[in-house]
Amino acid sequence: MTVHLELLDAKMNAVVGDGFIAQDITFRNTAGASNHQAVALRSGSDLSVFYRCSFEGFQDTLYVHSERQFYRECDIYGTVDFIFGNAAVVLQNCNIYARYPPNKTNTITAQGRTDPNQNTGISIHNCRVTAASDLKSSQSSVKTYLGRPWKEYSRTVFMKTYLDSLINPAGWLAWSGNFALKTLYYAEYANTGPGSSTANRVQWAGYHVIGASEASKFTVGNFIAGGSWLPATNVPFTSSF
Repeated sequence: MTVHLELLDAKMNAVVGDGFIAQDITFRNTAGASNHQAVALRSGSDLSVFYRCSFEGFQDTLYVHSERQFYRECDIYGTVDFIFGNAAVVLQNCNIYARYPPNKTNTITAQGRTDPNQNTGISIHNCRVTAASDLKSSQSSVKTYLGRPWKEYSRTVFMKTYLDSLINPAGWLAWSGNFALKTLYYAEYANTGPGSSTANRVQWAGYHVIGASEASKFTVGNFIAGGSWLPATNVPFTSSF
């Protein structure tokens, strides 16, 4: 059974209790592209799992607010900063769909780490990043980036993920001037697809093309210690590569 939760205007669903599990649920915010921030779900639930769920919105669709979170085989739709927050989160085997944005610019992630000692970040592993149906025919006129730094120590990694041709060759977008470009940590490892070339990526001090050893720090097993709590959820996961 698939359950649909639909939000009107800029209201949002939020979960905070530890160990929250959602399966086969659609979280949708219908405020529309012109209404700016409109969160479909905010999760601050530690050890939370979302399996085969769909998150549908435009700007700020999925607010991975805090704590340890895992998303598996989910569909996520949005435009500006549509996966954002300061959780320690892994998205695995998910479909990430960029939609048509009012200002002709999409940013998939906006991670919000505020201190270098925080064990937080967005790890996107074995996913697919493609254009949603409303963007496909005009994706050449829209610039779509992997992310931009919401906070000073923003940290996001794309690993073994298919990046379609909608991804701008620069890969990443500045937030404002030189803000966070030296302190952020953005990395790519073994991605595939026409948008995965790192030849013309940004030259920021905080951007890295990494190897397997460094990338392994952001796997389910290492980054969110998934081996200690995910088996009890009966949700499939890959601990390493």
